[in-house]
Amino acid sequence: MNFAPRYTRTAILLHWLIALLIIAGFWLGLVMTDIPGLTMTKLKYYSWHKWIGVTVFMLAIVRVAWRATHTPPPTQALMPAWQEKAAHITHWLLYFLIFAVPISGYFYSLAAGVPVVYFGVIPLPVLIEKNEALKEVLVLVHLTCNYTMAGLVGLHALAALKHQFFDRDGTLARMLPFLK
Repeated sequence: MNFAPRYTRTAILLHWLIALLIIAGFWLGLVMTDIPGLTMTKLKYYSWHKWIGVTVFMLAIVRVAWRATHTPPPTQALMPAWQEKAAHITHWLLYFLIFAVPISGYFYSLAAGVPVVYFGVIPLPVLIEKNEALKEVLVLVHLTCNYTMAGLVGLHALAALKHQFFDRDGTLARMLPFLK
């Protein structure tokens, strides 16, 4: 097995923290929208969903700043060029979506006339007024970005597993410190 160099501890921490928050936010989004009517539980889940989105957005800023100042390790030399290109495109789409999903959700909430109050304490600025027509567009943008991200995350995970169990090239070990 030929192992590629690992990412920094900070890059690994940010990767997994953002990944877990995205999965939690996506799952919570599915659960909360399935609750009929307007209940206290549904309102609580909406708040948590928004808090997760704001946190992902802030961590994404840190992650991009880290990436801009720390060169990622080179990819495995044995990887075919098409796989390297696909990985590169997928990574940049995921970077785009970790910003687009929370931003579209934030503006969707504002267009619905519901301000975002981070952790129930810090009100975020109300940048647009309530607007039903814009709300309908933004809910579609938010859903499309979410489902696109879910598909790309699934593809990303499957590719990592392929590299670990079929190619045995150490690619997954670059992001999982306990793998050898």
